[in-house]
Amino acid sequence: MATPTPLSRLFTVVLTGVLAGLVLAVAALPGNLLLGFAAKAALGNYAALPEALRTPATPQRSYLYANDGKTLITTFYDVNRTDVALAEIAPVMRQAIVAAEDRRFYDHGGVDLRGMLRAVVSNVTEGSGQGGSTLTMQYVRNVLKTDPNRTAEERAAATEPTIGRKLQEIRYANALEQRLGKDEILNRYLNIAYFGSGAYGVAAASQRYFSKAPADLTLAEAALLAGLVQSPEAYSPIDGDADAALERRGYVLDSMVETGAITADQAAEARAEKLTLDPSEQANGCAATAGGRDGWGFFCDYLRRWWVAQPEFGDTVQEREQALRRGGYTVVTTLDPKIQATAQRQATGIYGYDNPRAVPIAAVEPGTGRVLAMAVNRHYSLDGNPGGQVNYPNTVNPLISGGAGVAGYQAGSTFKLFTMLAALESGRTLSTGFDAPSRLPTRYAAEGEGSCDGRWCPANANPEWMDGYRMMWDGFGRSVNTYFVWLAEQVGPEKVVEMAQRLGITFRAESDADFAENDAADWGAFTLGVAATTPLDLANAYATVAAEGTYCAPLPVVSVTAPDGQRLPVGDPDCRELDPDVARAATDAARCPVGQQSAFGQCNGGTATAVNRILDGRPVAGKTGSSDQAATESFVGYTPQVAVAGIAANPDDPTDSVGAAVQARVIDAVARIIGTAVEGQPEQSFTPPTRELAGTPRRPVDRDPLTDPRRADDDPLSDLRRWFRDRTRG
Repeated sequence: MATPTPLSRLFTVVLTGVLAGLVLAVAALPGNLLLGFAAKAALGNYAALPEALRTPATPQRSYLYANDGKTLITTFYDVNRTDVALAEIAPVMRQAIVAAEDRRFYDHGGVDLRGMLRAVVSNVTEGSGQGGSTLTMQYVRNVLKTDPNRTAEERAAATEPTIGRKLQEIRYANALEQRLGKDEILNRYLNIAYFGSGAYGVAAASQRYFSKAPADLTLAEAALLAGLVQSPEAYSPIDGDADAALERRGYVLDSMVETGAITADQAAEARAEKLTLDPSEQANGCAATAGGRDGWGFFCDYLRRWWVAQPEFGDTVQEREQALRRGGYTVVTTLDPKIQATAQRQATGIYGYDNPRAVPIAAVEPGTGRVLAMAVNRHYSLDGNPGGQVNYPNTVNPLISGGAGVAGYQAGSTFKLFTMLAALESGRTLSTGFDAPSRLPTRYAAEGEGSCDGRWCPANANPEWMDGYRMMWDGFGRSVNTYFVWLAEQVGPEKVVEMAQRLGITFRAESDADFAENDAADWGAFTLGVAATTPLDLANAYATVAAEGTYCAPLPVVSVTAPDGQRLPVGDPDCRELDPDVARAATDAARCPVGQQSAFGQCNGGTATAVNRILDGRPVAGKTGSSDQAATESFVGYTPQVAVAGIAANPDDPTDSVGAAVQARVIDAVARIIGTAVEGQPEQSFTPPTRELAGTPRRPVDRDPLTDPRRADDDPLSDLRRWFRDRTRG
């Protein structure tokens, strides 16, 4: 309520006089006639009340919590407001608002004749500008001026200084009083009244001024808040006049004594208290994640993008966005604070915030698709960047999940998984063998470097270690390019592309999408990871294999609950099945890269054997990836409980080489994030595939000093071999 102007005071004097006369005239009617007329009019009026008065639809902020349901990520709101039940409001707050605004609240029927007459006298003798409005009338006015379903003109009309508007307000208040109890009206009023400093409703006001719940308000605090309602901007001790707020507090305390709510001694004690504020600014949106936690904003932004794609929240993107900001939802997300903290620490440990290179990382829960963490060495912020820097240290671009112009990054040999799955699904076995050469001439036309006589001719990165007779186990473990290019040719590259898409790989780059749609059969290089992807897509694809073939779309929420307590059906995983035995077979081969042994004893070398040591032998699988000229370096690792992917890249310059050396750090980071995720959980083993999918190896297994249980601890070459294997790229 703004400070009254001379014109509004004049209007109030005239209006209250007119209304008082009308009420006195009506009061002179015979009792039975008056009661019958009033009841009939009120009942008729209630049916004609605006929907917002019968069923409140006032905007409320939505809360986003981490997966523990307690750790606040942020809130979304257009209006800083949250409804609370009357039982959740301190009794002194209820008493204070009645004493401040409507002492006879429990005695009148929505319109207070005595209050109007008192206002007339006060206006004429003191020029105070009182309007004689009851709490019920004020509630009507507040609802109509904030109803989101009304036009701007209709909302403005709710406060126009006209006799017609005041009479309508009286009629609506009387109708409400016939149907609603006094406590219900008081509760609704306390949840919509404006208390200044951006706080609508007593819950928001309690947090804004005192950082506490309304149930915990003291007498002095309640009196202060109740006093703000008359003129919230002028009296606000944060944005207005603190002395005026204290003076108004004293008035409320005196009024509470007069109503019998408190004693004179209690009032004196509360009046003597100094003004002690503990203000808190309510976080609003992803750029204001609670506590300033770096990285949480990227997850929040991913959730918001997911939200506006859900038809449950509205027919259009605009309606869904409005639902998030005004719907009062409680959203328990999938974000795990502990895993997120480790992921953020690992990402920033590889590259600092002010480095053009980045390590976006994502963690996903197998079998549900729930996104547990999203981290990158960037501040999620709208702040500008110094020195013309494009995307660092501040950005709101979805570097981890993709979209909004972010196509992603090449993930190299991690895509060999899709070739292996396609081959296994087509009936081939893990023991499918091929004498892999250093270079493999293919049927795909090509020119320039990497071509042989007009044909694409891929090479192995480390011929001495990779060439020779290989099966899926050691072909995957040693990341043999020519083996997998040959295998993709046997299966058909289009089947490999299709498999990647089935596991959630999205082609966001226009050229990749065009290849996938029109030239997949000739996309021989796809198996080497030349298409752009994101850590989230990659982690979720590998999570499908970890879950024995259960693909679930990435999901950022555990539950979404409406203000009325109804849980919406949007937190359930959306899954489909791949042949479980095919997935188990792929995992059996994926044990090789990380320095573990397959169920059939066929691993003989890996490109990420440090993982086995970091996780102390816990069952784990995964794959490294390097793009051409080490432009990117990647690693995906998984257990039955979690899948984690990290990619080192320069988001602003795909030609910038991050260098081969960083791959070891990415491997270490992913392994340590997995360690955090499984900490305290029972160790789970992978289910071996059937003998049918394993097939029959055609050659004896090479003894591997890193994985063979017969390795002697005093082997003089073990440390040298370990050093070499940990640094072999694939």
